[in-house]
This record gives sequence, structure tokens and C-alpha cells, in this order.
Amino acid sequence: MTSISRLLTAFGLALMLSFAGPAAQAQVNPTGSSVTEDALFEALGSGGMVSGRATIPDPEAGMLIKPENKDWAVLQGSTLQTLSIVAVLGMLALLAVFYLLRGRIRIEAGPSGRTILRFNWIERFAHWTLAATFIVLALTGLNLIIGRTIVMPLIGENAFGTLSAWGKIAHNFLAWPFMVALAMIVILWIVHNIPNRLDWEWLKLGGGLFKKGVHPPAKKFNAGQKIIFWSVVLGGAALSWTGVMLMFPGNLAGPAEWQFYQTIHALVAAGLSAIVIAHIYIGSVGMEGAFDAMGSGEVDENWAKEHHALWVEEVKPKALERGGPKVTTPAE
Repeated sequence: MTSISRLLTAFGLALMLSFAGPAAQAQVNPTGSSVTEDALFEALGSGGMVSGRATIPDPEAGMLIKPENKDWAVLQGSTLQTLSIVAVLGMLALLAVFYLLRGRIRIEAGPSGRTILRFNWIERFAHWTLAATFIVLALTGLNLIIGRTIVMPLIGENAFGTLSAWGKIAHNFLAWPFMVALAMIVILWIVHNIPNRLDWEWLKLGGGLFKKGVHPPAKKFNAGQKIIFWSVVLGGAALSWTGVMLMFPGNLAGPAEWQFYQTIHALVAAGLSAIVIAHIYIGSVGMEGAFDAMGSGEVDENWAKEHHALWVEEVKPKALERGGPKVTTPAE
């Protein structure tokens, strides 16, 4: 090699090292003890966020990591999950204990064989629409909270992904008939659910649920049913408002407001689910004759006298004018 060739080679190597030097010095060992999340946030300044460049107009698109999002993720994956599980399983446990101690609440006088119309078809339609949509909404919403922990290990990732995708669609679309049915029951029943002095007497006696032979007088809805009514109305209104906000997040000020609505939505859903479970229990296996009110719409006269004596006094004269209470199969 000539001296000129050696000189050109040395010059080229020096030029390459001059460009590679700064890049090599800027490299950080990703496994080094100094590379931690806390150190990264501290190095980024008091804002404590990781951001990048985005070419779309949305300024939030460039925000990759925010400390408050990490706090919300912990709340979502831990606190809300625990509260939801406790609300549902806790209520089921309480009802199981109540059933073992009290048993099914029977019609003490026995079925009379005569029935009285309690709810017409419009009332039953509103009730069952509200009930059916709420059950689907509760299950699909609960899946978003605890599904990854409980459901996915049982059915696998692929099935869980498909289930969750369809569940989200059902959750978004069934919210609208739920809100319509909620408005219907308010219009139909609010006049019967205004609190009065009878409610306090009913509550003091436990509604006769804990002791046989105790039948506090009540009109069309007793204090327990009024508690259910107002819980559903107020809780349903809160779920409806927060749910609409979550479906249209463009109307919100930012991620913090969205996270607030999501947290309220989840907490109200957990509490209302527990209340509805208790309502389902009393209206089915918990009390003899109760399901008929929303099944056929007609209840046994003795059942009505034991649980809604004042209401029977109001409606029986009208029933007699129309030909008297309907007679069904006489009691054995």
C-alpha cells in the first residue's frame, strides 16, 4: 500500500470515529440500575409526563405516560375490582344466610283462590324491559372490571376477547332501552312511591320479613319497595348520565374528567347490582306469591291482604264493581 493510500485510510477511520463518538456516549444501558421510572419522571421535570410529537391536531395524542393515569389504573384494577366483588358476593352471602334462618316467606293464611290485578301490561312491560337490560348491562360492565382476573383464566384469551368485544357492543346499545324503561317506571309509579308516615312503621317492624305473623299495613308499595324504587331511579339516572358521557368523551374536558365519570359509573353499578340482587331474591324464591305480581300481573287476595292491606281496601271496591275478584283454582 502506498503512503497516499495509508493516509486516506487513516483519515477515513478518524472521520467515522468522530461521528460515532457522540452517539456511543449518548447510549444508556437499559438494564442499568440508574434507569428507573422514578428517575425518568424526575429527569423530565415537575410535569412528570412522557410525551412525543404527533402530526394530528389533537394535543393529547402526544402524551404517552401520565402519573395520574397510573393512579387511575391502580384504582381500576384493584379498588374497584375488590368493591365490585364484595358487593355482589357479599349480598349473595347475606341472602343465603337469611334464607337458612327465615326460609321462604309463605302466605300464612294460605292461597285464597281469588286474585286481584296488581300490575297491568304496560307496567309489566316497563319493569321487564328495565330488568332485562339492567342484567345484561351489569354482567357486561362487571366483565370489564373483573373479567380479566376471573373469566379469562376459565375460558382463555381468545374466547374472552370475543366475549368482551360483543359485550361492549351490547352494553352501548342496550343502554338506550334501559333509559327509556327507567323513564317509564318513573311516570307510572312515582306517585305511589312518595314517602309517608306508614313507611316508618313498616321499617320499625322490619316489614314482617324477620318474624312470622307480623304484617305492617302498606299501600301499593311498602317502604322496602320504595327503597328499591328510589335506588333504581337515582342509581339508574347516575348510570345513564355517566354512561352517556363515557360514550361521547369528546364532550369532556380531558382524561381526568373521563376517569372521574368512569369511577362513579363503576361504584354506582356495583351498589345498584347488590340492591337488585336482593330485589330479585324477594320477588322469586324469597316470598311465596310475589312473582305473580310481575308474572301474570294478578296476585292472590290473601297475599295482597298480608303485604298491602291498605291497597286492597282501595282497589277491592272497584274490583267488585267490575264483577268481583277473579276466582282461580281454590286452595286445597
